[in-house]
Amino acid sequence: MLRTSAAILAGKAVRLAARRRGGGSALPGLVAERIDPRLLATALRGVSGGIVVVSGTNGKTTTTKMLAAIIQAHGRRVFTNPTGSNFTRGVISAMLGEVGVTGRLAADVAVLELDEWHALQFAKVVAPTHALLLNVARDQLDRFAEIDTTARLLTTLGQATTQLVVLNRDDSFVARIAPALPDGIQVRYFGVDPDIADQVPSLHEADVRFEDGYAVPPPTPRDGLLHPFDARVFSVRCGETVVGPITLRQRGLAAMINATAAVTMARAVLGSAFSPRLATDALARVAPPFGRGEVIDVDGQPLELVLVKNPAGFTVALSTYGNEPVTTMVAINDDYADGQDVSWLYDVSFESLRGPGVAMTSGVRAYDMALRLDYDEVPVREVQPDLEAALERFLTAYPAGPKRIFCTYTAMMTLRRMLAARYDLPDIGEDAS
Repeated sequence: MLRTSAAILAGKAVRLAARRRGGGSALPGLVAERIDPRLLATALRGVSGGIVVVSGTNGKTTTTKMLAAIIQAHGRRVFTNPTGSNFTRGVISAMLGEVGVTGRLAADVAVLELDEWHALQFAKVVAPTHALLLNVARDQLDRFAEIDTTARLLTTLGQATTQLVVLNRDDSFVARIAPALPDGIQVRYFGVDPDIADQVPSLHEADVRFEDGYAVPPPTPRDGLLHPFDARVFSVRCGETVVGPITLRQRGLAAMINATAAVTMARAVLGSAFSPRLATDALARVAPPFGRGEVIDVDGQPLELVLVKNPAGFTVALSTYGNEPVTTMVAINDDYADGQDVSWLYDVSFESLRGPGVAMTSGVRAYDMALRLDYDEVPVREVQPDLEAALERFLTAYPAGPKRIFCTYTAMMTLRRMLAARYDLPDIGEDAS
């Protein structure tokens, strides 16, 4: 008890100091965790409605935000890590603002975004009751070594879960986790309705497609199936239950898939209390997380930030946005959080950008990105590695018309903070809704 109280007080002090200095969100959690490694277990002990871990390569932040919104709309108190800091220390940092010195959280359900490796570290301390496993893609392979390693991490997370696992039926790496789960663990699936799957582009890696003979079972009424109508409107069908039509503030197939995953898990957590109407209304109100399709008003013109991290994500983003007449910038960094091997850019086709071209490339790998675009005969007007100088030039040289920036994670974080200071926007971690 004394150790827990000391950890919380120290973490809160560091959190206050970091906020005054405009610092990041993970350091307070790191300090508190060093003092009391069992702090997470203590805090989550009284959360009786479920501890849900959301993990996978793409869409964790968006899906977590959607899932938390649906559950909250049903009157449940939800603890989540809203800043997108998906390490265990990021969870603790988020928790420090909601606990007293006893360390107990006043929450009915916990919905936590965790990356594939840190999800396992979390599970060693607190066993998740529910796991939502989204997808596997070539992201940060310099960290996870190979794509099969990521799949094994998610499999281990599923095996550590105590009640129910929701899997992506359209991602072969994820769907084939089902046979490896222990007896007694319930399994549900989400994805595109198989009856229309051939009409919808794949969001997933194509180099492994159920080669081990595993076949996804036919959908059941417990599974969530996506039916898109246009770039923002869709429904999710669960047997005879239809959620929707849903109109998202974030557009694109990836956002719809994330919402389908969130609906499927919300039905599992809420059981008979689940309301399609409440879920539809909740999803319609969810603002895009920072940098994930977020649209910022820049002197009367829209500027859209689009996070790209791997071939599948960049390909989907280009298919969603690529042909629109906008002024485009591409910002590529190679920091640890981005993945330091950017050779994956050569697995993305940039042909859709040939017509409009790219106004500027920026970031640590600005010249690499310009070279990659040249191979696809995409004209690049300027190369400016410095993000601050690039953003200033991008905004002043192209004042008219809509603009879009495709950016890796650390580039997005840097650009978003610059935009927040320039246009008095909520900073990352604050409520932007």
